[in-house]
Amino acid sequence: MTEQTMVVVGVDGSASALAAVREAVREAAWRGCGLRIVHAFIWPLMHVDVGASAAVPEGGLRHDAEHVLAEATAAAKAANGRVEVTADLVTGGPAGVLLAAARAAQLLVLGDRGLGGFTGLLLGSVAVEVTAHCATPVLVVRGEARAGPVVLGVDGSPGSAAAVRQAFGEAKQRDAELLAVRVWHDAATTLAYSIPALYDPLAARSAEQQELDTAIEAMRKQRPDVRVRTEVVPGRTGRELVRLSEQAQLVVVGARGRGGFKGLLLGSVSQQLLHHAACPVLVVRHTPVEEPAG
Repeated sequence: MTEQTMVVVGVDGSASALAAVREAVREAAWRGCGLRIVHAFIWPLMHVDVGASAAVPEGGLRHDAEHVLAEATAAAKAANGRVEVTADLVTGGPAGVLLAAARAAQLLVLGDRGLGGFTGLLLGSVAVEVTAHCATPVLVVRGEARAGPVVLGVDGSPGSAAAVRQAFGEAKQRDAELLAVRVWHDAATTLAYSIPALYDPLAARSAEQQELDTAIEAMRKQRPDVRVRTEVVPGRTGRELVRLSEQAQLVVVGARGRGGFKGLLLGSVSQQLLHHAACPVLVVRHTPVEEPAG
């Protein structure tokens, strides 16, 4: 079983990680591939004794880490015994280990909070770092499992185009309706009050709908078996997608939207969803193909 055929899930012994394992098994089953469970083992790098002691022969940090993997493996097999599961203890820091494991995988799955999280934090630091840098789609498991549509945020950016492809696949796998949403932050509406002759709100809304339809047209033709509904929603993108997540089973967005600053690896909308969504969030990064040097 090669990494290219796998879904990878990171575990740390937390309840959040076990929820991620169960979601990762579902994703692997839908894709007809195996699941690789990875636990980062940082202690050897810090020159800490990881073995058992004479007083506690079944103790030690390595034994604890192996228990984390065994528990996650048991949870995966209980969720779906037909999915082939491997489990690896990898020396290194969590973010680096997960980014390396995800490099050739189909999907990386993470829980939203790990064992080391502070109570006041809404999202674990490892999930933030990995999602910001991972070229592979990252599914962050949070909120509640429920029936409902797959919600896709569309803004016309390259990241959004990558998210469109992924969202159609997720909707097909889940046999769910795909709700493609374009959130319309209509700052120009102020002109309707000050200079009404310069602004036609109906024409502006029609243009937004046209851009949304154009963005999903190609995938709609490729996947005619996916039920698709489109909606143009006025408001702030992050806030509206968080609101829609309350009735969704999954929200899919690009890692960076059209309005992001060039230096940012993770856009404000995807960050807002990762912190506040009421369901799992799939973040998809646009990875342009580099032209060979001439």
